[in-house]
Amino acid sequence: MIKISELRARDVVNILDGKRLGNIIDIDLDLHNGRVVALILPGRQKGMGFFSKKEDVIVPWEKIVRIGRDVILVEAPGALEMSEYRRNFLLDEEHL
Repeated sequence: MIKISELRARDVVNILDGKRLGNIIDIDLDLHNGRVVALILPGRQKGMGFFSKKEDVIVPWEKIVRIGRDVILVEAPGALEMSEYRRNFLLDEEHL
């Protein structure tokens, strides 16, 4: 068993380019089926100034390669921005 607090302390690294993506800020859950759908990571700042918006990065659960003691390895060729992911996820739920 692993706690969410333990997952949040681990670095997430993309194995395709070796870049550190950051730490988990949230987890997307499918309550209907009782499973983790994706990890949510902090994205880069979009815009300048006080009212600029940060686009979160979504890593689908299927793209997790390995969860280690200190790091989570993922395969994220094109991690989706939060708004696009939510739109696609909601469309998929409508077809269930």
